Amino acid sequence: MIAIGGAIGTGLFLGSGSAIHTSGPSIILAYLIVGLFCFFMMRAIGELLLSDTSKHSFLDFVRQYLGDQMEFVTGWLYWFCWISLAMADLTATGIYIKFWFPSIPQWVAPFVILVCLYFTNRVNVKAFGEMESWFSLIKVAAIIILVVVGFGLAIQHTQVDGQVASFSNLFSHGGFFPTGGYGFLMAFQMVVFAFVGIEMVGLTAGETNDPATNLPKAINSLPIRIGLFYVGSMIAIMSVYPWNKITTTASPFVQVFAGIGVTGAAGVLNFVVLTAALSATNSCLFSTSRTLHTLSWGGNAPKSLATLNKSGVPTNSLNFSTLVLLIIVVLNYLMPASVFTLISGVSTINFVLVWVILIWCHLRYRHVHPAGAPTFRMPGYPVTDWLSLVFFISVLVFLLINGATRISMIVSLVVFFVMLVIYQLIYRPHRQNRTHSVE
Repeated sequence: MIAIGGAIGTGLFLGSGSAIHTSGPSIILAYLIVGLFCFFMMRAIGELLLSDTSKHSFLDFVRQYLGDQMEFVTGWLYWFCWISLAMADLTATGIYIKFWFPSIPQWVAPFVILVCLYFTNRVNVKAFGEMESWFSLIKVAAIIILVVVGFGLAIQHTQVDGQVASFSNLFSHGGFFPTGGYGFLMAFQMVVFAFVGIEMVGLTAGETNDPATNLPKAINSLPIRIGLFYVGSMIAIMSVYPWNKITTTASPFVQVFAGIGVTGAAGVLNFVVLTAALSATNSCLFSTSRTLHTLSWGGNAPKSLATLNKSGVPTNSLNFSTLVLLIIVVLNYLMPASVFTLISGVSTINFVLVWVILIWCHLRYRHVHPAGAPTFRMPGYPVTDWLSLVFFISVLVFLLINGATRISMIVSLVVFFVMLVIYQLIYRPHRQNRTHSVE
């Protein structure tokens, strides 16, 4: 449940509103395309993990096939991925809270929630697991209910907010591509953002007692999740509510149920999407602290970040990640209207950079081991690897060209090259000295 819920977050519940407004019904095709290449990326990760089950982190494979420098950069980049994702989710909580309390400044909720989740994560892993499993259950149930209700209303041609719910709404308001090809391409940033963190499905399954069975099962079920959770919910939303009536200031899930007129439904759905944001933030805080702990043990971060408390929690790593996350409180105070677009763009770009590195790592693995993993090979190799690389790099190029995401792209590239410089100036000499001392 945690693994499935980890792939469903603010990108779907909140970000889909702006993506629908940008591209119209063609966002359905965008979800299918991105989902296909994310599936290929997951198959690449799965083959890597099953090629050597003694390794549980893709960083181990990055070090083996791409070298120490790329392990350092990828590890810190992955930490930054989750930090920026947590910032986007915390921003979403401020937006959701304003549904009930419009006069409360947007920065207040992120601050209060961050403090509460910080103390929860300090207790122990069990507290995290209990909270996250319930959050995930609520998210999955909400999407299933939305799809069932939306399809039911469309089939019965029920009148909603003055308009008839129908599948024809997908084509009768300017066509399937109402904003043209450029609008279709513009939606890819938020669509990719909806998929970030999906690689955790494979990594979570890889930590089980029987990864040879659970990992292929988790990855191969990905198309079903894409069809139900992403494509299904988009079809339901735009069948009930025409795409050009979807607002970008609230969750389209909330808007649809408010339009239906069910008493209290909008408030209930707003609570659901709020728990989704809390879930994602909780996962991010957990992941970033553990990532720093792993980096420290591997000699890629200060040794102090490896310290554990009596409950086994890496407190110094948790403290550092929480302090960095306080930046989003300041940004929500200074620029509440544009902060979500900026930070979600940064998160998207950094995850795509990590995905590109992982596919590159898989190519290097298959170069060394042409036969591949005996039980779980990448389908269509090497064509699918190269097509995936071309697709994800094309997304990055478009985000650089697009004025709305150019700043996010520049920030991400600066972080990437800063990590390269830090490794060359600090960690590479340290490792060379350590090697010489051993010799």
